[in-house]
Amino acid sequence: MAVQGKKIAVYALVVFALYVIITDPAKAADYVEIGFEGISSAAKAIGHFMTWIADGAK
Repeated sequence: MAVQGKKIAVYALVVFALYVIITDPAKAADYVEIGFEGISSAAKAIGHFMTWIADGAK
């Protein structure tokens, strides 16, 4: 049962993504840019944290 729910959620997400891309490509590009900026910020924060830990948490 849970697997079917997961499949339905994935299909709904794919359909929504395609709908946004087809109806407003500029907005879709903005969403992708926001996503990559978020991933980049998270990676930088993890890097700073690991550096802080390696320096003895000072």
